[in-house]
Amino acid sequence: MSSPHAQLPLSRRGFLLASTGAAAALALTPAPAQATGAAPASGRRRPFGRFGSPSARLTSQTLYVDPQGRGDHTTVKAAVTAATGSGWTLVLAPGTYRETVAVDVTRTEATWIGASEDPRDVVIVYDNAAGTPKPGGGTYGTTGSATTTVQADGFTARWITFANDWLRADHPDITGTQAVAIKVQGDRSAFHHCRFLGHQDTLYADSIALTSFARQYFAHCYAEGDVDFVFGRATAVYEHCHFRTLNRTDLAAPPYGFVFAPSTAGANPRGYLVTRSRVSSEAPDAAYKLARPWVPSSDTTARPSLTVRDTRLGPGIDAVAPYTNMSDTFPWQNQRFAEYRNTGTGARITVPENRPQLTREQAESATRETYLGDWRPWKVTC
Repeated sequence: MSSPHAQLPLSRRGFLLASTGAAAALALTPAPAQATGAAPASGRRRPFGRFGSPSARLTSQTLYVDPQGRGDHTTVKAAVTAATGSGWTLVLAPGTYRETVAVDVTRTEATWIGASEDPRDVVIVYDNAAGTPKPGGGTYGTTGSATTTVQADGFTARWITFANDWLRADHPDITGTQAVAIKVQGDRSAFHHCRFLGHQDTLYADSIALTSFARQYFAHCYAEGDVDFVFGRATAVYEHCHFRTLNRTDLAAPPYGFVFAPSTAGANPRGYLVTRSRVSSEAPDAAYKLARPWVPSSDTTARPSLTVRDTRLGPGIDAVAPYTNMSDTFPWQNQRFAEYRNTGTGARITVPENRPQLTREQAESATRETYLGDWRPWKVTC
């Protein structure tokens, strides 16, 4: 996605295993060995915890991935390649998997599990940006920059970190600074207790086509970034999630960035729903906008939709003017932005016309059940 700031140095590199506030937000302390079946982190003898092993396979369609060679494969990409067809489960041992991975449309109903049940232990990361040169010529573009791409329907991930650690400060010659951690396009895509780490365009919650209203669900997840770091045209529910805006040292004045940038198709009645979540910041007070609408050149009929309800908005959000335009041709006031019963300094209503509110009657249909229809991902256990 385009940005008004071409050269934005990143605030830090060491965010993969120690994101500020992530552990506290999700209460992500390592589970005791007796609870997970795993040995202590030092010298793990059971890298797959309670989820079996190649010698004690839970099902015939379970594959085990371990960078130290104790599984069926040492990379996620190799396991995905081997898992042809539908219904495969990948169990990922603790480790940093530096690679790009793509789940195409034929690999439906896939499940990925972080074996330690702590997303800080299993990290899938790479460092392409939109402007990174491709080996055969040209550049990757925003979509091509994604560390992980999921196109298949029915994808589920638990206890995994998806990251892109490309640094603008290291590449001053590159102006295409979008760097996606994960792009999700499939219908019925669910993420539980996952982390999404990056800076610009971190979490791309999208669909496979303009006419495809992909449903996605993010529960107890953590996402961080600066410019438009949760964006796309999916019908996506974010429940009990923590969004954190990063500090900036390169800009003289706010805004430093934008949390949400939905691009909902005009024909889609529902876009992003954020509920029972929170937005925090390591940046100065009021340095960030809550959202701006993205109307891409490929779909100028888009009407971005975002509802934020029952969510705590910290002081990092500009309470006076929480929304702004990405393009003056498509003002945010003409889109579908609304709030309901939010709390916190960033949720104070000081200029009512800048903070559209749902009525109580409207709020009755702004629920996960309405957005996701007959799909109930919150009832699925692992």
